Amino acid sequence: MLFTAKALAYCYRKQQITASTGTFMQNQKITLLGTGLMGAPMARNIAKAGFTLAVWNRSRNKAEPLAGVGATVHDMVADAVAGADIVISMLADGIVVGSLVNNPAVTGAMKPGALWIDMSSAKPEEARAQAAHLAKLGFQHLDAPVSGGTKGAEAGTLAIMAGGDADAFSRAEPVLRAMGRPVHVGPTGSGQLSKLANQAIVAVTIAAVAEAMLLVEKGGADPAAVRAALKGGFADSTILQQHGARMTEGNFTPGGLSKFQLKDLDNLLNESGQLGLKLPVSEMTRDRFADFVENMDGADKDHSGLYLELLKRNGLSA
Repeated sequence: MLFTAKALAYCYRKQQITASTGTFMQNQKITLLGTGLMGAPMARNIAKAGFTLAVWNRSRNKAEPLAGVGATVHDMVADAVAGADIVISMLADGIVVGSLVNNPAVTGAMKPGALWIDMSSAKPEEARAQAAHLAKLGFQHLDAPVSGGTKGAEAGTLAIMAGGDADAFSRAEPVLRAMGRPVHVGPTGSGQLSKLANQAIVAVTIAAVAEAMLLVEKGGADPAAVRAALKGGFADSTILQQHGARMTEGNFTPGGLSKFQLKDLDNLLNESGQLGLKLPVSEMTRDRFADFVENMDGADKDHSGLYLELLKRNGLSA
């Protein structure tokens, strides 16, 4: 007898939620694919919350330390997802995620009715294609990208923007809360759309903070004192306080990689183009990140490194 994806998902959730209290049963198996700068601390927080955890990374050495928090480390994606109730991907982009979602060896190993949560940054259209493909196979899907950088990932305070069915979000919420603050923002693709909006604000704010820091430093004020003076005011932000300090200290060890910031801005402008919109400030900021990444060896530097591109524009050295 064939069951629809919706029926499979409903039966699955009935098994995992107690009838009397609706409490999520934390004997769930979670698989996290991608244990890089963001994925590794996210995995640690999932394990800390008491979930059974399996992990995979293309470079096994980045996943192996997670064995110390109780995770099972796998060499093959198919082995990692086998038996998982929820599969989380935290990979480079939608193309990489799509290569797994569309791989029969991967989906064939998955538990019937499993939920795939893609927390990577991708295009909304990629999220919609992933969800449609998985639904045909009887699986649920959420696109749930994050903001907060490595500090937020380590602290478990990530902003999590989830797009998809409300039922899938309800099922995912307990494990998402282990990593941060999840909000259901709308139907499939809405999570990625929200992340693009977030990245527009982040990129443009980085550019503005860079100009402000350069201005006060060259004008003779103390940048740290200026940041303290602005704290709590209308111009204050996490970017001003954290990235402003990075800029004046010359610390561009990556928390958020500039090459990923550029990728997100490219995705933003692709989406805005499809909607017939012009976003001039985002376009200009995108071109500056492209120069930094492609011509200044900035790909693997923190995105606050856009400050270095500003110095170049002004004929100054770091």
